[in-house]
Amino acid sequence: MDLSPRGMSMRTAAILVAAMIAAGAGALWLMGQPLSCRCGEIAVWSCDIWSSQNSQQVADPYSFTHITHGVLFFWALYPLRRRLALSWRLVAAMAIEVSWGVAENTPMVTNRYREATISLDYFGDSVLNSSFDALFCVAGFALASRLPWRIAALGVVASAVALALTIRDSLLLNIIMLLVPMTAIREWQAAGYARG
Repeated sequence: MDLSPRGMSMRTAAILVAAMIAAGAGALWLMGQPLSCRCGEIAVWSCDIWSSQNSQQVADPYSFTHITHGVLFFWALYPLRRRLALSWRLVAAMAIEVSWGVAENTPMVTNRYREATISLDYFGDSVLNSSFDALFCVAGFALASRLPWRIAALGVVASAVALALTIRDSLLLNIIMLLVPMTAIREWQAAGYARG
């Protein structure tokens, strides 16, 4: 098995990625996060971000933000392409994604989400949801590695606009509200909840 910067195979990378996702899942379980939705049902899709099933099922509108993570990680790591094989860059991207998946479920971050964003009832992700979020990130990375950058960029923008129009949130809005909450954005987002 060649683990040199230029020599790791995609098969080895896939094994490392699977191990990281499993480690992240184990960490969440040890932190007390539920394996799946506490409602007792497992669904492929949950579209209501205001329900108790948000961030608990296989996928939800925020899954698109994890695809965006993958695209952005691909392009952030692209300057290293002469020194690191695509397989290593995928492993690096997943190390970041899985680390964030664990960090965002700590009490400090979940409390911040509830205080500063529209996620008033957010108590973290289920292990199921977080594991699939990581897989959506892999999908985004894979898409970015195969698509022309303009198409990938258009997909990122289209996803952000679609999420803003449908759930009044997106990756960019989520970051803004987590780091520097703005009353105008919060009121606009809350008005969507009141309408829904």
